[in-house]
Amino acid sequence: MTMTECSISLDSLAGVVILAGGASRRMGIPKATLILPTGEHLLDYHVRHSLNLNVPIMIADNERGFDVDADLILNKSQSPVSYISDYGATNSDEQINTGGALVAIEAALQALVKLHDSGASENKQSSWLLVISCDSLIPATELWQKLQSSITQAADKQVICLTDNRNLYPLLGIYRVSIEPDLRAYIDSGQRRVMSFITPIGQSVAFAKHWQDLTNFNTPTDFARACASLNDL
Repeated sequence: MTMTECSISLDSLAGVVILAGGASRRMGIPKATLILPTGEHLLDYHVRHSLNLNVPIMIADNERGFDVDADLILNKSQSPVSYISDYGATNSDEQINTGGALVAIEAALQALVKLHDSGASENKQSSWLLVISCDSLIPATELWQKLQSSITQAADKQVICLTDNRNLYPLLGIYRVSIEPDLRAYIDSGQRRVMSFITPIGQSVAFAKHWQDLTNFNTPTDFARACASLNDL
């Protein structure tokens, strides 16, 4: 294997998970169903950009059944779109309210491990899961490009995520697929705190100033500001 081939293998993207199952209480409606000024739903926006990465796309929506525009995924066999249930999920309403982001990420990691075991994906030891939360308008392609550039410098890290030097954004990041057993054990021990899990194994990457208003929108006012910033790009 040449050095270039090795680098490509180590930097490989195995899949994308879009976190769309949050309660969105302050927003008033599920963020996945928010409508951009173009008329596009937020979930469709993230799916559309993720399709350009040519990897499996998983939607973690707490089984709320959010639709994806069928035209988006027509003839996109290289980027199959599927819905996944949170790790340990039940059919109770309580699960919807208390599951948290880590159980969705764990479910996505398990799905990618199964793909690896079936021989349908790259070596899980050298591949990554891209995590995108539905409180951001950063395109998946740009997010992956930004985070991928830090993989070599953070060779000993298992999670790489964005920061604005004030806040860490662990739900806008990449997770090494090989950490699946560790995350499963953490969840099985009764833990759900994202920061407690990633802090010892994570690396933060500062993002560009123009991304500031595109992230972490929790109210209609925040979303309007994010849409205005998106239009200004």
